[in-house]
Amino acid sequence: MSSPPPSPEMSPRKLLSIPRHLILRLADQIRETLARTSYAPPAGSPVSVKSLLESLLPLAEVSKPIIREIIDFCLCCAALASAVGVESPSVYWIPKELSSLARSALWEISAAESFAAEHEMVAELMSEVLPELKAAVKQTIVDPDDEMFINASSRAPVASAIVAAHQFRWLVTQVVYPHLGNMCALVMPCALTTMDHWSPEVKEQGMITLIHLGKNVNAAELGWYEEAFLDVCCRNIAASDDLWSRTVEVSTLLLTCTQRKNPRSTWFELILSEMLGHLERQPFNQNRRVAWLQLIGPVFNAMGLVLLMHFHRIFPLFFQWLHSDDDETILLVLERIHEILKLTWVRKSPQLDRLFDMLILLYKEVGMRRSRDSIRNSILETLILLQKCNVSLFKTSWSKLKDDPCLDMLVSLLSSEVLEAH
Repeated sequence: MSSPPPSPEMSPRKLLSIPRHLILRLADQIRETLARTSYAPPAGSPVSVKSLLESLLPLAEVSKPIIREIIDFCLCCAALASAVGVESPSVYWIPKELSSLARSALWEISAAESFAAEHEMVAELMSEVLPELKAAVKQTIVDPDDEMFINASSRAPVASAIVAAHQFRWLVTQVVYPHLGNMCALVMPCALTTMDHWSPEVKEQGMITLIHLGKNVNAAELGWYEEAFLDVCCRNIAASDDLWSRTVEVSTLLLTCTQRKNPRSTWFELILSEMLGHLERQPFNQNRRVAWLQLIGPVFNAMGLVLLMHFHRIFPLFFQWLHSDDDETILLVLERIHEILKLTWVRKSPQLDRLFDMLILLYKEVGMRRSRDSIRNSILETLILLQKCNVSLFKTSWSKLKDDPCLDMLVSLLSSEVLEAH
């Protein structure tokens, strides 16, 4: 394989021409609002995030190179803007007013320097700052169980890495297809570094960034780093309960983007097996199973017939979840079962007999549930599809239950044409 495409030009041409008086005026507005904002550092934290952000704002007296002032100011704005819709402990204290002010400042800079669009300014800024944001995160990539962790944290507090991760995520998500593809050589190494971090806050920002990449970069551009991305996704599946939904989303997206044409790829086996193993250890965790059932569909579609190899692990989980207390889980399981049957058109499997029995039992049990009509309609659709997959099995199983008075409604819904089809 040839080498990956080169990084974009690193010279911050237009950023250099931003008038200093403009930066100072915008910085004064943000400094005043930031000073009024209440902030209490987390217990035990050696670093005040508020103080860290204030230190990025330029002062009237020149204390560093102009380009450094411009870059630091933009990074401060990126950190403040990143707080919108985020519950991270490090930035949740930033009010919408301050985030909006920071975003407006960046827009004003972009307009003043005649950038074609705001994403052009952000792209130029990224070429300058992503290497240092990556370095800030990498400083604290230390195993928290390691005896050296405390010393490393005092040298480079994790709050600095968390702020850098928020800045990185916000900057990348301002650039969309097709412009983001040209920046892959810069963005992808930094994204991998955030995913390798031990802090859930840093990891989450990396996952959000990778999800944005997967939606705004084509498969060929992702291909230069696909092995590294899929490996880090696989290793993060069991990282944190709080990140489970993000992990499944990013793994599903990157897996299908890069391996769609190869359903027998070992990555499907590895990642699906990791997910199933985690679900098997906590089968009654409602949030975990609902998130997985909602997000796993594209992987099933990409794998197709290869799913047959995983029936012995998938269906036992489905059968447990069909007895769940929440209707959402049951409806999602029925949706995934219907999807799998359509994809595999399975004619012979030890799971089919049990599946038929479970569907009939569920039909009889859901009479008092709020979503009983939706559940029963889904069961009916699945039974019809099951009959088409295996007529003889369906007839044999149905003959044992057709006289059950609890199933009169189901019998009336299943037409004789379907039941007697050959």
